Amino acid sequence: MSTRYNGKRYNDDFKKMIVDLYQSGSSVKDLSNEYGVSDVTIYKWIKDLTPIEGTDGKEITPKDVDAIQKENLRLKQELENLKKGYGHIRSKVSDSELTEFITEHKDDYTVRTMCETLGIPKSTYYQSLNKAESNRDRGNREFTEKIIRIHEESKKRYGAPKIHEILEKQGHKISLKRVQRLMKEAGIRSIIVKKFRPTPSKEKVEERENIMNRDFSTTTINQKWVGDITYIHTLRDGWCYLASVLDLHSRKIIGYSFGRSMTTELVEQALENAYVSQKPNDGVLFHSDLGSQYTSDAFVEKVQSCKMTHSFSHKGSPYDNACIESFHAILKKEEVNHVQYLDFNAARVELFKYIEGWYNRKRIHGSIGYLTLQEMEDLALQQAA
Repeated sequence: MSTRYNGKRYNDDFKKMIVDLYQSGSSVKDLSNEYGVSDVTIYKWIKDLTPIEGTDGKEITPKDVDAIQKENLRLKQELENLKKGYGHIRSKVSDSELTEFITEHKDDYTVRTMCETLGIPKSTYYQSLNKAESNRDRGNREFTEKIIRIHEESKKRYGAPKIHEILEKQGHKISLKRVQRLMKEAGIRSIIVKKFRPTPSKEKVEERENIMNRDFSTTTINQKWVGDITYIHTLRDGWCYLASVLDLHSRKIIGYSFGRSMTTELVEQALENAYVSQKPNDGVLFHSDLGSQYTSDAFVEKVQSCKMTHSFSHKGSPYDNACIESFHAILKKEEVNHVQYLDFNAARVELFKYIEGWYNRKRIHGSIGYLTLQEMEDLALQQAA
């Protein structure tokens, strides 16, 4: 089942994960900003999907939930009023007084937090510490601060080319060589770890028709999809498996499923999630390898029920499905190879955050003009309207 808000559809797995993250301590505002879902929608999902029980064992009614939401709104309004009150006082406080206050309390709070709270740019604060600083040195320091911030926001995944692209999008004039030099001086680099691939099965595989034939060209979304499975290791539950579906036009991961076993049901659920989210017209070309999950009778029926055409890679030809292979490689390099997941559930949450919060919505991609995948999909929808 799916629900559509503001023109976008969300499958049940997506909604349940948002609610799980909320129950784990994430705020509604943070979830809204991270995953592009409105506050109102998230609150509705929480109301619909969360079994709530009071301290006395009695169920909390929807009316109680509404009361809690109203109280949260009231508190938010009080905070806004406090901020407005500080705004009136701010004009009477000099920058020098603020910089002195920040210096005195550096051991208690970060400079960034105090600058944001007091409404003073970090650059103003640092300039006050070294008034003899040259324009070039000041520029390098300010750019280094921006580079560090972008690098940290990408969880250290971005290298110089992508950081340079973001700085230019923000309106800064800086060369790629200068970004590379400043990153080197600051000891910053993109995280790169070689991926691990378990030994493949030696079972005999029957050839099937390769309709795609490495023609990955498209004119819009929902014309050609590709699917594949990759391995994710956890400490307690051992190997777990991620089945993904990618749209070749937007390069967005439009559906996926994570499970403890590499079953036909796993790839069926990934395709179902993609179908529910996208609601494509008939005739989508779906391409996969010759794995037993994709060649099973059950999956053949699933593809037919979605009125799609199934294409298969040739035996021993990973380049036939290069785009989805590339996504799984990036997933390993940027996320999986840098952490040890305690168990299946821990991995499930972090994969959701990476795919839905980072890869689809925030990560810029050089192959599509440094747009995000969500921006690419939105552009296709605008052009089709």
